[in-house]
Amino acid sequence: MSSPAPWPALRATYHVTASTNYDLDARVESLLLEQTVELPRAALRDKFVLDNIVGRLASLDPLEGETHRAVIDFPIIATADDPAQFLNVLFGNSSIQEHVLLADFALPSDWPGRKKALPGPKFGTAGLRKILNVPERAITSTALKPIGLSTERIAQLCALFAQGGIDIIKDDHGLANHTFHPFRERVRACQKAVREANSASGRCSIYVPNLIGTPSTVLKQLQFAQDEGVGAVMVAPMLLGLPFLAEIVAHHARVPVLGHPSFGGATRIAPELLYGKLFPLYGADATIFANFGGRFAYSRATCGKLAKALTQPEIPNLPPTLPMPAGGIKYHQVADVLSFYGREVVLLIGGGLYEAGDDAALRARVEEFVRNVEEFK
Repeated sequence: MSSPAPWPALRATYHVTASTNYDLDARVESLLLEQTVELPRAALRDKFVLDNIVGRLASLDPLEGETHRAVIDFPIIATADDPAQFLNVLFGNSSIQEHVLLADFALPSDWPGRKKALPGPKFGTAGLRKILNVPERAITSTALKPIGLSTERIAQLCALFAQGGIDIIKDDHGLANHTFHPFRERVRACQKAVREANSASGRCSIYVPNLIGTPSTVLKQLQFAQDEGVGAVMVAPMLLGLPFLAEIVAHHARVPVLGHPSFGGATRIAPELLYGKLFPLYGADATIFANFGGRFAYSRATCGKLAKALTQPEIPNLPPTLPMPAGGIKYHQVADVLSFYGREVVLLIGGGLYEAGDDAALRARVEEFVRNVEEFK
């Protein structure tokens, strides 16, 4: 083991798979070097670099089978207080190695540049609840889908959901600037539908457009959506880039930003870490993730850890954010899901509502879903 780090450290935890002690030693040594200096130790001759840049092994313990837990300290100065370089130090070159999984990390308490690198959520749970005027109960949500509908039809669905009392009505993450429902046309029509429904009901439902494209396109979409008065926006941070999310939140967004998990499975990062810690650190006010028992494979234990990371962040001065479990939740499972997550949750149900049938049946199911959430004790 290395001696304790003499500098403020980014402490990273990796799960390393190796069949022999020789392989394990080599793979840990690679982790110590690849994230910062990217040179063999024999090639390092500068004392400052050796003492202050190279990673230090804090602990190495066996897990199950051939997997070991390696805890490594990296100097926080290596991140340059930059959101992209932070990821580079945390899991840059080593992410290419199939035998390594990023399991966790901890930030130093004395890192003056944290807010510059990782802005954190601008609104968080409290801000989103205030916008929705939902101070205590769980929050309801659904998605406008599928790709291929006309703008008129999407706006009709948006109106139906708002009239039925759903709090957050978001674009499906697949809705982009398609010819059949162009972004600006869709945003204007859906925002009008929600505004009219709220005027009639006295509720505070919000429409959340999906922002997707190149950075310049996304920033134009964000500006247009905010000018139209939307209550929040959604991005898929792993498609657009986590550093771009940080820039959006720190410099451009005037509304909450919801994080979608698309492309999140293309990394070897533990889901509770990616969605529960990285997404909010980079600025997401609520995070969508695959719920247990649905179309995806996350376990109850993983979902529980993820939700806890969001609602009870371990990082000082990071406000709580809302978990948004999705991906196959049925409207009649409300009590079971709320019993698991509690009230600090946004229930996102899409297909389970659409399966009802025509618009009359869909409206009845929406109202039942809303009622079940509002009456949950």
